[in-house]
Amino acid sequence: MHTTSLCQRYKPGFFTSVWSGNDQPPPEEIHSAYPLKTSRDTESLTKPPTNTKMLVRDFIDDSLFNPSYGFYSKPSASPFADIEEMEQEEDHIQYMSRLAKSQGRINHHNIQQLRYTLTELFKPWYGYAIAKYMVSEYKLNLYPHKDLIIYEMGGGHGRLMPHIMDYIERYEPSVYKRTQYNMIELSDRLVSPSFIKHAPRHDGVQVLNQNIFDWNTLVTEQCFFLGMEVINHFAHDAIRYDLDTLKPHQGIVCIDEKRTYTEIYEPIQDPLITRYLTLRKKARSKHNTPNHPFTSGSLLWHKMQRLLQSKTPNFTYPEFIPTKLFEFLEILNTYFPGHRLVLTDYASLTNTIEGINAPLVQTAYKGLMVPCATYLLPPGWYDTVFPTNFELLRDMYLLTCRGSKAGNEKNVKAVKYDNFLERYGDIERSRSKKGAPMRLMHQPNVKVFLT
Repeated sequence: MHTTSLCQRYKPGFFTSVWSGNDQPPPEEIHSAYPLKTSRDTESLTKPPTNTKMLVRDFIDDSLFNPSYGFYSKPSASPFADIEEMEQEEDHIQYMSRLAKSQGRINHHNIQQLRYTLTELFKPWYGYAIAKYMVSEYKLNLYPHKDLIIYEMGGGHGRLMPHIMDYIERYEPSVYKRTQYNMIELSDRLVSPSFIKHAPRHDGVQVLNQNIFDWNTLVTEQCFFLGMEVINHFAHDAIRYDLDTLKPHQGIVCIDEKRTYTEIYEPIQDPLITRYLTLRKKARSKHNTPNHPFTSGSLLWHKMQRLLQSKTPNFTYPEFIPTKLFEFLEILNTYFPGHRLVLTDYASLTNTIEGINAPLVQTAYKGLMVPCATYLLPPGWYDTVFPTNFELLRDMYLLTCRGSKAGNEKNVKAVKYDNFLERYGDIERSRSKKGAPMRLMHQPNVKVFLT
């Protein structure tokens, strides 16, 4: 198998800037001898693997969710229960500064606690808005003949569920009696004690301590499927295009005995990458991404760089493709044929690494959240967050779950977070004591995906 090394090598260290790269990658024969492992293969390991190679998505997935050393392997209780609820007119930065002071200096043990979500910042009104949307759609289409069935993915801290169930119990008691709330996780080790603590408060709540990517049970009932700020942690693959043939190559991370990370590229063999790229060719928005390598200006720029700089490789910048998100859509289509999907996430991020649709990679250093220049880092010490191209997601969803051409189903849409709250957020009741409405705390880079 022909592979090409782009000399992207990093040795273990806490901070990217202190590393020194080696311009000479290990011989290709060493890389070819490494076994190719997946994140499932490394799940039982207690230390990160060596003398191994992994697809980029498996390397990132292992770094985030390995039960022993992954970034999210030891979730802690939310610190928000220990301090006063955020005043809704308070600035986010002021709030996080106050939170950091109450929790002490940030380090790699409590870094997760300082990741705040919309659910936490805008409680309970954010959960109320989601609940109001689901109840209105349920009463319009299913009530009173069928139950309101909800599946939430990645809510193991139990931060959203109590607010949704509180709203239904208080304002829709007849619907509450017919509500079933089910929890599915991204890892079978991520359901936290706080979720278990809240679950008994409401009837009809069930904890399904199972990885969504291992799901194999057919759910025939019509249901809502929630994912609130979850898909940004779905691992991506990296591909680069050969400037001569324009053929894509899949990224591989090679890890030697000293845990030096080398990124190489080879012709695509992975079935999931192949299926995704095949589907994307059918999508209307397959190139609806700034600086995509197939746009004429970007392709010309890459070729000019190769002519001007002899060391520039014969490849485009990396493109990070949402293969785990695509796999999730396949699972939805296979096992949840009657679902209504509700996703909330970030359409754009700042301080991302180099590449198209590239992630924000960050860690805590001396009490500050520090962005990093690469994802080739020691597993477990760094969070990796991806933006979502919602236009492409819509096309992917229609082609995967509806079997229809993109653009012909108006009920599948991505709406601005502010617009969603304007309709379902109950602005008047969410006013604080000082009169600041919830809509003032807008999130311009957040969207809500509804089907």
